[in-house]
Amino acid sequence: MDSQVMVALALSLVGGLSTSIGALFVILCQTPNLKMLGLLQGFAAGLMLSISFFDLAHNAINSIGFLRGNLWFFGGVVFFGIIANFIPESTLTSSSDVKSKKKNGDQGGKDIMKKHRRQVLLSGIITAIGISLHNFPEGMAVFLGSIKGLRVGLNLALAIALHNIPEGVAVALPIYFATQSKWQAFKLATLSGLAEPLGVVLVDLLVSLCPHFSKWQAFKLATLSGLAEPLGVVLVAYLFPSSLSPEILEGLLGSVGGVMAFLTLHEMLPLAFDYAGQKQAVKAVFFGMAFMSASLYLLEISLPDEMSL
Repeated sequence: MDSQVMVALALSLVGGLSTSIGALFVILCQTPNLKMLGLLQGFAAGLMLSISFFDLAHNAINSIGFLRGNLWFFGGVVFFGIIANFIPESTLTSSSDVKSKKKNGDQGGKDIMKKHRRQVLLSGIITAIGISLHNFPEGMAVFLGSIKGLRVGLNLALAIALHNIPEGVAVALPIYFATQSKWQAFKLATLSGLAEPLGVVLVDLLVSLCPHFSKWQAFKLATLSGLAEPLGVVLVAYLFPSSLSPEILEGLLGSVGGVMAFLTLHEMLPLAFDYAGQKQAVKAVFFGMAFMSASLYLLEISLPDEMSL
């Protein structure tokens, strides 16, 4: 790799590894009670919904039009809704039931708590996947920003670093609660941030292997790679560049938003309502949405005029 790519990789590591700072906040504190967990689950749900609606789906609609953008978005919703029917779903048990079970015996309380931990673990894994997919194109943005100049790349990396700290909290908290392992919480939060330098490496690889692509075209293709397997889509772009349709790639981005929205509403919000109560959880959701919206705005103004996330 040349020095320019190494600088971009280093800057993306600064931004990506800031999720570890958020994880440190979690593991250095005591394990939260169920109400606090519910509030933070609501906050994480707000982060995910903002990414889904104001980032992924919004970009797809702007690129391919309102109708087609929405069709792709709801296609993602329907697709994962069908898959969810084949996933065994454990019944949520309210916090008051936990207390009553504990009165009837320690073993009953332990069994209920195990169910809670399994439910929270699933939501934590969902959050980690969503944050990783969101971070992947941010690494590519750092790559192109650093090409514009070190100052642009550094400003963007610092903005992403601040933006990623609460994302690290959102990932680490449910994992820590569910596994009682500080290492597992720290590891998963850190890995979710490492999607950014992976984006830098892949976009540089695509540019070097496909010299007829401009760096901006490579960035667009990789950014629009959508959900499922970002690495797989980039490899397809390299192996079969003539078969790629920009509309399909833009649509996949909208489908990512649909899948993430479904997962958030189906898995994360019920936990937040159950643990923190509906009124408090809704407040936490809107706080999370407002926080992420402000963060996305700061990222947008940090980019050069001809670039967008």
